[in-house]
Amino acid sequence: MKNSPRIEAYGTVDELNSHIGLIRDQDIKEEHKKLLVEIQDRLFVVGAILATAPDKEMLKSGKQRLNIMRISEADIVALENEIDRIDSTLPQMTHFILPGGHTTVSYCHIARCVCRRAERLASHLNEIEPVDELVLKYLNRLSDYLFMLARMLSSELNIEEVKWIPRKE
Repeated sequence: MKNSPRIEAYGTVDELNSHIGLIRDQDIKEEHKKLLVEIQDRLFVVGAILATAPDKEMLKSGKQRLNIMRISEADIVALENEIDRIDSTLPQMTHFILPGGHTTVSYCHIARCVCRRAERLASHLNEIEPVDELVLKYLNRLSDYLFMLARMLSSELNIEEVKWIPRKE
């Protein structure tokens, strides 16, 4: 079934990976591109994990049937460290900001939204059958990283962030 929760989850991770590639293809610093390539690699691992039903992963003997790589705490820490590094260089947020201002920044926001959708779909799949908790955590931290990358790119491109100020009625 093409619309099963499993296929929806790993298909959305594949979509996210394509959006990350689009960001990487922009005129951005090499340090960002290097991390984005690493993220794309990790997303292939996430996709493989999500594509493999838990009952297909192990033999009856208890040995692993498939040699699927895993997401590690180190992968999550790497994202968290980069989020903290970026955050330390930017002005503190006092308001929500509107996505946009530059095409590259907008690509980051689109990828962030696709990442959130992938996280929701993986969480839904987890309600049906177990999903590695580190996959869920990685997707959560990745969406935060993409938000921070959007803010960093706005700064590097000298694009003013547009604050969302609710209308008073």
